[in-house]
Amino acid sequence: MGSATTQARTATTEALTATSGVDLDVARELFAAVGAVSGSAQLSGALSDSSAPAAARGALVTAVFGGTYREVTVALLRSAAEQRWSNAGEFVDGLEELAVRAATVADPSADIEGELFQFSRTVASNGELELALGGRLGDASAKSSLVSTLLDGRAGAATALIVSSLVQNAHGRRVRALLRRASAIVADQRSSIVATVYAATPLSAEQRTRLENALSARYGSAVTLNTVIDPTVVGGLRVQVADDVIDASVSARLADLRQRIAG
Repeated sequence: MGSATTQARTATTEALTATSGVDLDVARELFAAVGAVSGSAQLSGALSDSSAPAAARGALVTAVFGGTYREVTVALLRSAAEQRWSNAGEFVDGLEELAVRAATVADPSADIEGELFQFSRTVASNGELELALGGRLGDASAKSSLVSTLLDGRAGAATALIVSSLVQNAHGRRVRALLRRASAIVADQRSSIVATVYAATPLSAEQRTRLENALSARYGSAVTLNTVIDPTVVGGLRVQVADDVIDASVSARLADLRQRIAG
C-alpha cells in the first residue's frame, strides 16, 4: 500500500467520524457505489486520477451519484474521491473500507465482529459454500440471497449487509479473506482488537470477563473475544491476537515436556 493511500484512508475515516446521520441506508448506498465504481474501469480511473484537480473528481461524484444517493452518502464519496490514492484498485478498496466502517457506525451495539467470525467458520467448514459465494461464476443477487438465508436469525442487519455486499463484489477474492479484513476494519473503527481463543470447552461468563480484562491490560485496548472449541487443546487456553500467540494450553505444556525429555 502506497503512502498516498495510507493518508487517503486516514482522511476518509476522519470524514466519516465527523459526519452525522450515518445509518444502514447510507452504508448500503456506499456498498452500491463500490459495485458501480469497481465495475467501471473508466469511472474508477477518473475518480482516482491524482493528476486531475480534487474539485473535478468531487464534481464527478456529484454528477454520477448525486441524483440517486442521499446527500450524506454523496458527501462521503466526494471526500474519498478528493483524496490522493496510489491507484484505482486501492481507491476501490478504500471505498469498500468506508462502507464497512459506515455499517459499523450505523449499529454500534451489534456484535459484528463475532457474527463475522462465526460466519467465517461456517464458510471454512464447507468448501462447496465457499466456492458458491466466492467463485467468479454465479449471479451476484443469488449469492446475496444465499447469505440472507444463512444469516437469517443468526446475525444483525449490519453484519448481513456487510457479508452480502462483500460476496456480491468479491471479484475472485477469497470469501474468508474478505471476512477477516472486514472484521479487522470493524475492530479498528471501534478502537478494539480481536482475540481468537482456542479452548477445549466453552468459556464461562466469568472466564471471558477475566480474559478480556487481562488482554486489555496487556494490549492497552478493548478486546473482542472469538472462541473456537478445539478438543486438541485438552485444557487451558491458546490465544491469538494478530501474529501474537499466547499458548497456555495443556497440550502445549505436554509437547514442551516431551521435547525436554527427548532433548
